[in-house]
Amino acid sequence: MNRGLAQFVKVWGLAIRPKTLFAAVTPVLLGTVLAYSHRHGAMPSAAAAFLGAIFIQIGTNLANDYWDAKKGADNENRLGPTRVTSSGLLSPSSVFIGMVIAFLIAALAGLFLISQAGWPVLVIGIVSIICGVLYTAGPFPLAYIGLGDLFAFVFFGPVAVAGTYFVQAREMSLEAVILGFVPGSYSVVLIALNNFRDRESDVVVNKKTLAVRFGDTFARAEIAVFCFIPAVIPFVLGFRGFSIPVAVACSSVAFIGGMAICRSVYKIRDKRAVNALFPRTGLVSVLVTILLSLFLLR
Repeated sequence: MNRGLAQFVKVWGLAIRPKTLFAAVTPVLLGTVLAYSHRHGAMPSAAAAFLGAIFIQIGTNLANDYWDAKKGADNENRLGPTRVTSSGLLSPSSVFIGMVIAFLIAALAGLFLISQAGWPVLVIGIVSIICGVLYTAGPFPLAYIGLGDLFAFVFFGPVAVAGTYFVQAREMSLEAVILGFVPGSYSVVLIALNNFRDRESDVVVNKKTLAVRFGDTFARAEIAVFCFIPAVIPFVLGFRGFSIPVAVACSSVAFIGGMAICRSVYKIRDKRAVNALFPRTGLVSVLVTILLSLFLLR
């Protein structure tokens, strides 16, 4: 790989934030595995759902990078990873075009899913893309008025899992909605960690996240609550056919992972240390998802 191409890949890798893509992949995996466990699995629809979810996540990341830079939320005081727009690594127009391309690819995947499962997919797709843009854009961006956490939970949780199940099974499932609480909770943990780390700089630009509105104590408590919700879900699923040993195994992994994240959050004094918790959260989310998937397919 020549130097120019290597630099291109490196910069766009920073832009799309590949370490966040597990938030798009895990709910689709759970929805697909559940569909196959009910003998409704359809690989073409599952592949299209994966493609759509990943590019909605990428589009949302690029939209966040672009509009946070325009609003001044990303500046020299930023504690998180480098943002490509504010740092000048990519021009604002390049990031904006990348965002449009990502959402167009997601829309193309959605067209196939609409042909397979009908108008409900159209509604889900349109709302997901609009919310992905409005997360940081518009006069009332979700992330700036304290609704980013709710968006993450709903669209990367129950909506993503139940939607993936629906495009394959052509019917809704309460189990899919319940399973959605697992990836949805870990998505909230990511948002809450981000807002906890950036609370001081967000105050300056009037970004009224929940951490800004209610303080660090609330932010730590929010992270703790959503770290442990996934440990409860296997027992809720026990009423839907999960055996107790299976529930205990899945819950134990979620609980131990949640404890590790929470202990770090409550010990942190230098908020730069929060950056190390993002990949750990991703790892816990993936481990819990794989364990749930294996037991669903047993």
